[in-house]
Amino acid sequence: MRLRVEQDVFLVRQLAREVAREVGFEQQDQTRLATALSEVSRVVLAGGADTDVTFVIRPDGVTPTLRVSVERPGPGAAALNQELRHVGRLVDKMEVGDGETGTVVWMARRLPVSAPRLNPERLEEIRAGLARHVPGSPLDELNVQNQQLIAALDEVRAQRDELAAQRDELARLNEELEETNRGVMALYHQLSDELEETNRGVVALYAELDEKSEQLAAASEAKSRFLANVSHELRAPVTAVIGLSRLLGDDSSDPLTIEQRRQVDLIRSSASDLLTLVNDLLDLAKAEAGRIEPQWAQVDLKAMFGQLRGTLRPLATRPEVEFVVDEPGVAAFRSDEVLLARVLRNLLTNALKFTAEGEVRLAVRPVGDDVEFTVSDTGTGIAVELHERVFEEFYQVPGSKSLSGKGTGLGLPYARRLAGILGGALRVDSTPGEGSTFTLRLPSS
Repeated sequence: MRLRVEQDVFLVRQLAREVAREVGFEQQDQTRLATALSEVSRVVLAGGADTDVTFVIRPDGVTPTLRVSVERPGPGAAALNQELRHVGRLVDKMEVGDGETGTVVWMARRLPVSAPRLNPERLEEIRAGLARHVPGSPLDELNVQNQQLIAALDEVRAQRDELAAQRDELARLNEELEETNRGVMALYHQLSDELEETNRGVVALYAELDEKSEQLAAASEAKSRFLANVSHELRAPVTAVIGLSRLLGDDSSDPLTIEQRRQVDLIRSSASDLLTLVNDLLDLAKAEAGRIEPQWAQVDLKAMFGQLRGTLRPLATRPEVEFVVDEPGVAAFRSDEVLLARVLRNLLTNALKFTAEGEVRLAVRPVGDDVEFTVSDTGTGIAVELHERVFEEFYQVPGSKSLSGKGTGLGLPYARRLAGILGGALRVDSTPGEGSTFTLRLPSS
């Protein structure tokens, strides 16, 4: 888009919000980007030269990034850098420099993990949609009216001998147009002043939000350290309790009464459940603290599916439930085999626990430039309003009952975090009474 007059600042703000929404930013990030760009455009346009604004999708490492460049002829990077230093808080990166054709201000913001995949076809759809929906400015509309009135004036003058009565009507229309122009210009100046004031307020607000975000990040890190330390310290005594209970129930130990054996079995079962919870907490704390680094390599899906089929077959003990692992539709792709296996094992174990009859199925297929894994079951299903809540820590669907073992409410949150570490996303589609399908979508390279 080319900025020529001050009115174009409104258009570029609307365009930035539309672009941010289409590529997958949340509402708050849409406002950040739109505010940053309108402030930059206002300052750059004050220099008096036409300014070009360009939106580009580029990779930043392994993460796609939306980059916006604002370019005008002539030098002046030093002065602009001083005026725009506060805007950098609203984006991930911002630089001001003197390029080959003039001064360039560019801003970049990384797309969220949950953003849709942006292939060339999708980008073309976005461009076409923006061309249809971005409105014109009020002055553009007035220019059209002026051209129509000028044409009417020429026609009246050509026929003035026969259409004298229309001359008065034309004069009235001209007066209305001038009044409309004065009203619109007054409104524009008022809106421009309000926009500048709003921009300053929003910049200050986001500065405060960034400070609060840093405090929340520190609190989250403290929580993760606490969970990791507590889990690590609990492992040893819980393991000791399990070992001692096994010794008490061993045939070589002193015989126990029926009641004593029942109580020892209860102690061992409770300690095993506690150890499972401790291990889940420790895994979750590691994922939240960012201590899990993927080891990228080619993954043989046929071998992985065979291993999952063998290790999870003992869990499918109910004859009413058929455990099916389809032949992979993808031979191999690049990922972390250990982390991928953890996610799939977690989803399959969860499905086997909550499926009373029918089947549990694992499948994989290519989807564009991605690979999509699905774990489907014929269990009780999940209501639509709870689809996101099942990924919250310690949350369990009301009324759900595990048919084998006890759930901790940590498996699905851990699986979603691992999916994010692998560069993908995990979602659920489910209908009560019809079962659930968990879909893991990962980039193929």
